[in-house]
Amino acid sequence: PRSGRGRVLLWDRGQARMADGAENNVVVSKNKRHRKDKPWDHEGIDHWAIPKCGKDENPGGLADESSFAVLFPKYREKYLRESWPLVTRSLKEVGVRCELNLVEGSMSVFTTRKTYDPYIIIKARDLIKLLSRSVPAPQALKVLQDDVSCDIIKIGGLIRNTDKFVKRRQRLIGPNGSTLKALELLTNCYILVQGNTVSAMGSYKGLKVVRRIVEDCIKNVHPIFHIKELMIKRELEKDERLKNESWDRFLPKFKKKNVQRKKPKVIRQKKEYTPFPPPQMPSKVDLQIESGEYFLNQRQKKAKTFEEKQERQARRTEESKRRREEAFRPPGEGGDPPSTKKAKPDGESLSDVVKSLKSKGSSKPRDRDAAGDVSEYFADAKSEKKKKKKEKKKKKEK
Repeated sequence: PRSGRGRVLLWDRGQARMADGAENNVVVSKNKRHRKDKPWDHEGIDHWAIPKCGKDENPGGLADESSFAVLFPKYREKYLRESWPLVTRSLKEVGVRCELNLVEGSMSVFTTRKTYDPYIIIKARDLIKLLSRSVPAPQALKVLQDDVSCDIIKIGGLIRNTDKFVKRRQRLIGPNGSTLKALELLTNCYILVQGNTVSAMGSYKGLKVVRRIVEDCIKNVHPIFHIKELMIKRELEKDERLKNESWDRFLPKFKKKNVQRKKPKVIRQKKEYTPFPPPQMPSKVDLQIESGEYFLNQRQKKAKTFEEKQERQARRTEESKRRREEAFRPPGEGGDPPSTKKAKPDGESLSDVVKSLKSKGSSKPRDRDAAGDVSEYFADAKSEKKKKKKEKKKKKEK
């Protein structure tokens, strides 16, 4: 049992808590009940700002050596050998040692006693990764800056079909690299498509957007949709009134279209599935056994082939003879002989034929000896001569 003095103290504390709650009158959530104010954290601090690490902050250096190594392809050997002095100078300024091993085909970076920034070894690792992925050395060295990061996106395993992969990778580049240039301008990132990877350099925010666009492009979403969205967002950023509002009503919403495949003209009917293989086709020997030819000797076979040849010749001579006789067959016997003229319509009677012949006979033939006709011929001849003279003059002038 508590003493009277202890009970009074507990009662006083309870009254004080009730008074504090009445004054504040603020409902605190269960998760934030035990949080305390941090005097060093206020609204003026930019949490995304990257603080610079100087030599004064870490004068003692690092406790142990760290290293990274990256392999590079054979075709990069010549370029790396030429640009390696520039890489060595740049890494020496930040206290990192580098090695180029042409026998193994690898690049390595190591920390030294002069290294003061513990994160610079990660930046050096990114540098040799970019160099192995065909990024030019002057561009790759920018990754050593604090505000520049890199991301190497692997796109080779996103799709199995090689033809589709090549087409979609080319779609990301665009005609004459126009699509890639537009993405670089909108995201403020450097982008290089090389083989099965896409190397990107820029800010964290830009790299996040680039990764989404690249992966969607390989998954058959055209980059132009993302480019339109980024252009609208860039314009909306300029308006201060929309700073704390949702931009969903301004952004375009593209619906997915289920494009049906073209149906083939000839639809093949599927055969019924049977677990047994189809019956074997009879061989030449089997067919000879069925016909009895297999059991004949050489002399009998020759005699048989000669008889077949004679039958074929007799058949052909009969057909050719019948074709020749058809031309000499009179109209009364078995129909009219074949003629080259066009057949007359069935409805035309004999009287109509007679009338047409009379009309042809009554029409006078053209009198070529008439004076008018002769003059016309002379005029035509003169005009032809004049044309020939004109053509000769033109040729001489040329």
